[in-house]
Amino acid sequence: MTTPMSKAEIAMATDRVGTHLVSEENGVKVWHLRLAPGETLPAHRHERPYFWTVLTDGKAVSRQADGRILDVTYRAGDTRHMSDLSPDTAFVHDLTNTGEAELVFVTVEFVR
Repeated sequence: MTTPMSKAEIAMATDRVGTHLVSEENGVKVWHLRLAPGETLPAHRHERPYFWTVLTDGKAVSRQADGRILDVTYRAGDTRHMSDLSPDTAFVHDLTNTGEAELVFVTVEFVR
């Protein structure tokens, strides 16, 4: 069982939505996210429109600031768009790879 995200974790959330920022120009940030089995991307805040695409099959658990804990199964090529985010509609979560192989994403943020 996973414990909910603490108030301290939420307060310390960063804007690092990946493990490596690979490009930042013309109002676009491109992130790579690579998590080995058992590795966690700490609490981070999404407050800009973005989309992600997962490049590998895998499983993860995501603790949300609102107390939800989500178990997710990914399939290579899955893509999700979050086009309506702003500082007023931002959300905080973390992501832990619970699978047996590296979990790899590309995330593209649109900076206003």
